[in-house]
Amino acid sequence: MRVVTGIRPLGDLHIGNYLNTVKQYLELQEKHECVFFIADLHGITTPYKSNIYRKEVINKAADILAAGIDPEKCIVYVQSEIKEITELAYLLSIVTPAGDLQRMTQFKEKSKKQKEVNAALLNYPVLMSADILIFQADIVPVGKDQKQHIELSRTVARKFNNQFGKTFKEPEAKILESSAKIMSLREPKKKMSKSDPEQSRISIFDSPKSIKKKIMTAVTDTGKEIRYDPKKKPGISNLVKIYSLFSKKSIKELEKEFKEKGYAEFKKSLVGILTESFKPFREKRSNIVKKENNIREILEQGKKKAEVLIQPTIKKVRKKVGLV
Repeated sequence: MRVVTGIRPLGDLHIGNYLNTVKQYLELQEKHECVFFIADLHGITTPYKSNIYRKEVINKAADILAAGIDPEKCIVYVQSEIKEITELAYLLSIVTPAGDLQRMTQFKEKSKKQKEVNAALLNYPVLMSADILIFQADIVPVGKDQKQHIELSRTVARKFNNQFGKTFKEPEAKILESSAKIMSLREPKKKMSKSDPEQSRISIFDSPKSIKKKIMTAVTDTGKEIRYDPKKKPGISNLVKIYSLFSKKSIKELEKEFKEKGYAEFKKSLVGILTESFKPFREKRSNIVKKENNIREILEQGKKKAEVLIQPTIKKVRKKVGLV
């Protein structure tokens, strides 16, 4: 089974990303043929800093390699390096209903945040379809918010096949489990997001000093009881869940362990757990970034492997649509 997935280069890899996406990708790479890309073209559909963007792409590659994505087990490349993907996106646009793009939930949500909506944001799902279909993907792991995009990819594949003859597989969405829903440290009723202020989230590469500052200043609730009750005590409940996930202790065990203790002592203990848990990630990433040429070489080798896989499909598409 061929699995295709990507990650935007903007923002740090916070613990919610790691638990709900990257950790599951690591399991997939052990069982399937995986294609993993840095989605730099998707990243520029919303505001970004062009003068540092290439560096952010390299940093994101370092992040995913340090987190465990193995270039010996899967193909890792930068999206914009494969020119055939953007070519296919244009060719797929001839069978993509404009109305479908305008009805996409994410387009509606993101367009509200922009003074002037660009066409790239509207066409984002077509480019995503090209990312997937060019590799003849069987499975695309996504969160629930991306399921609509995979449904569109299936529609586009079906329409192209009907108009030009059998060409693409219709990919299946693998909805990533989000049982580990992590909330903001500053607004515990809101999901942790890489677009929020830095003090609201914890990266798996944060320094011990940064972890301590963020946890010790994290929002808690009235009272001192260490109890898991997301509705009545969202702040401490979020921290208890984080503690449970990284300590492998159940929530009940933690409630019992800290029954007679206050928030300060609980937070200090959590700082120790996270500092130790993230140590392997910090050390691995530190070693990786010292050798940027190695990162570039991994991405170059990934590009070459990807190009071999996509050539039969893009040649077939060109022929089907009548191009020379």
